[in-house]
Amino acid sequence: MKKIVVVDDEADICFLLKRFLSKNDFIVETAQNGKDGLALIESISPDLVMTDFRLGDITGTELLTTIKSKRPNVPVLIITGYSDIKVAVNVMKLGAYDYITKPLFPDEILVTVKKAIADAETSENEEQQYVAPASSDGNSEPAKPARKSQPRTRAGYVMGSSDVSDNLFRQVDLVAPTNFSVIIYGESGSGKEAIAQEIHNRSKRKDMPFVAMDCGAISKELAGSELFGHEKGSFTGALQTKIGHFELANGGTLFLDEVSNLSYEIQVALLRVVQERKMRRIGGSKEIDLDVRIIVASNERLLDSARNGKFREDLYYRFNEFTIEVPALRNRKDDLMLFAGAFLETTNVELGKNVKGFSEEVKNDFLNYSWPGNLRELKNVIKRATLLSDGELIEEKALPFEIVNYKRLKDLDDEPAPAASSAASLLLDNADGDDTKPSLKTVANEAEYDMIMQVLRDVNFNKSKAARLLNIDRKTLYNKMKQFDI
Repeated sequence: MKKIVVVDDEADICFLLKRFLSKNDFIVETAQNGKDGLALIESISPDLVMTDFRLGDITGTELLTTIKSKRPNVPVLIITGYSDIKVAVNVMKLGAYDYITKPLFPDEILVTVKKAIADAETSENEEQQYVAPASSDGNSEPAKPARKSQPRTRAGYVMGSSDVSDNLFRQVDLVAPTNFSVIIYGESGSGKEAIAQEIHNRSKRKDMPFVAMDCGAISKELAGSELFGHEKGSFTGALQTKIGHFELANGGTLFLDEVSNLSYEIQVALLRVVQERKMRRIGGSKEIDLDVRIIVASNERLLDSARNGKFREDLYYRFNEFTIEVPALRNRKDDLMLFAGAFLETTNVELGKNVKGFSEEVKNDFLNYSWPGNLRELKNVIKRATLLSDGELIEEKALPFEIVNYKRLKDLDDEPAPAASSAASLLLDNADGDDTKPSLKTVANEAEYDMIMQVLRDVNFNKSKAARLLNIDRKTLYNKMKQFDI
């Protein structure tokens, strides 16, 4: 069970939070001043700290600074009143994970706590040094206690060693020190956010916030609130004031992924903010000055979207001060096994395993496959294969169906008039009494997978478009992609 320390000078708050979080399977300890809170943190090594900003003996800033100096990976949630919101945002810039305003709402607290702990675990796994260095063929050296050697990485992104990778990071090094807005083009899963993060890390804003927003995962009704924030009571359901992504990123960098999915109305408001460097929260009257570098990403050409009337052309020209192309994984085959080896090493640490590399058959499968999901797909495939592997090497039996049978499926797709679907053909080919022949359920799953993959390829992995074409909602599509490791 995860451990939480609550620090608040109000005994009622401590009692209520302890009772609520304990019922949700957390171990909770409380303290009513900063000194006792720090002592408690030292003694039990919590997975998360919740603290009121205003304590009797020390300030929230002092408490946060002390926690981060001793336990930098522990997420800290700031509890604050409405009048302290500006102060809370400043504290977040010093390293707090998030803030929660009073009055406290249980559902919001639980979601924020779970997300903070999950993000901290993910970050810790990514930051851990690797078990062994990956060679260019993806195999690792025997595991050693030391974890120093690793492939070239930046911000958790494996850089690669090919000419394609070198050219990519030359562009990053060129634009990072400037304040240029940047458009990053690349297919889904190719690492656009990691490139944006690296631009930020190499800039003069590196000590200020980097805030990312996936515009394709937010409805148009919520997009304005997420970007600009809102005041309490500004619309139905606005139970408390919300700080938007622009305000959170002030002084730093705001990354907008799949920016072309923003509605026309939001684009108009965004253009005004970009031009004037000022904004108002929804329902608010106060102008807020902004100093934010904007990096946007898209898997479709924004100029084409502008010409088609989907994206404002004036907004495109505001963003288009510098452009970076992130190559697809199928165009980085010289780096593929280096990436695979790096992902294997991090997965070994995460799962506590000691898989040392890949069989020759698996290497050939990897090099022959098209990787439509790019680095994200490769990482997920290796995590699954590592979990399923009992020996020192990952074998073909641990790989997904579509990778092992890629050439065969591709040949079937290339036939002008196939007598049956690729999945059905495999069923017929195995209808010879073989005990390993697929079941009807397997064939149905393969057919469903083929349909989803075909539509995703047709729309260049734009999930919103794919969901519309498949006549399902986006959540269902995400669940299917998770089920099939896409």
